Amino acid sequence: MEEWVSAENQSLESEARVDLRLPLRNLLQGLRELVSQLREGESLWKSEDFDLQYFWKTLGECFKAISQEATKLSLAFSKPPLPSVQDCQKLTADFQKNILNLTTVYYWLPKSQGVTLRRLVRNATMDIVEGVIQLLNVVLSTPLQSLSQDQLTSTGAVWEACDRLSKLPKDNKAAVLSQMSSYAAIVEDALEEIEQAQHADNPDPFSDIFDDADSRENRDTYWSAADKQVMAPCLGLVKAAKACLKKVSVAMTTHGMVDSLQHITQLDDLGDITSEISPNVDELILSLYPPMDYMTVQINASKVAFVLNKVLEITKSSHMCPESENSWLQFLSGAIEHNMDKVKDLTQGST
Repeated sequence: MEEWVSAENQSLESEARVDLRLPLRNLLQGLRELVSQLREGESLWKSEDFDLQYFWKTLGECFKAISQEATKLSLAFSKPPLPSVQDCQKLTADFQKNILNLTTVYYWLPKSQGVTLRRLVRNATMDIVEGVIQLLNVVLSTPLQSLSQDQLTSTGAVWEACDRLSKLPKDNKAAVLSQMSSYAAIVEDALEEIEQAQHADNPDPFSDIFDDADSRENRDTYWSAADKQVMAPCLGLVKAAKACLKKVSVAMTTHGMVDSLQHITQLDDLGDITSEISPNVDELILSLYPPMDYMTVQINASKVAFVLNKVLEITKSSHMCPESENSWLQFLSGAIEHNMDKVKDLTQGST
């Protein structure tokens, strides 16, 4: 009799687990569909009557609510007693409502407030939804009434995603500047890395990779005297890229405005073109390591020079470039041309 009762209790517990997990699975499926919609969704808000301050206030309320819901969900399944099916349904319904509120508020933000700003808000919103998806996956795969390290980590990831959203730039000028700062850091790192390899006592930049002395006898791992000559103007272009990002950022900080669609669009244009600097700099830097192919170096240097000249051109024609900014524009333009001419002279025999 006792065995029969025990088996019946186990059967009831198993049925309860199935019932409890069904609302979680339904929520999970809905969120997966929501993520795909977020990638393509457009704002339906009329740009002329958009209140950016109210947008941020409402968005802040959304991510605070989601952070709290993540905590409630995690705790509900971490220790006995388990929530009832009705409580679980309410919990997931509240969670879904708050996430839908978040995505609805995101959709308020029109592109006229800045494509860069909207992209940052979209990505941050997706990070939150994807964080909740991960949390649900962990809860569904973890034995009920237990709190795993994965569950703690996933809950914390949702909190962090909500916190990142709260710290986003609040207008398109700040959004573009934040992106340009990240591009500048990448260029700075690439420049430091190649300069450290160049100025090391050992002329072999791969000496920390190959332990076998016989492997390093291959001259393809060394810079020749001619290679070092080619490197100088190439690094000059990289330094010009670094200076360009710095000067454009200062000009944008000083003169950039978000008071009209034209000005906001000009900010986006600069954000888009400066995003091409660091990838092209990386390609140039990589082509400078031995064995150096001069034709590849010249092509990559030309790409860097083209992007930098485009940045200067867009800056010069924007509202961020009064006459007081012309001197550095001319200086950088001259530096780009000078270094590019030297690269061509030193690599012309290989093309």
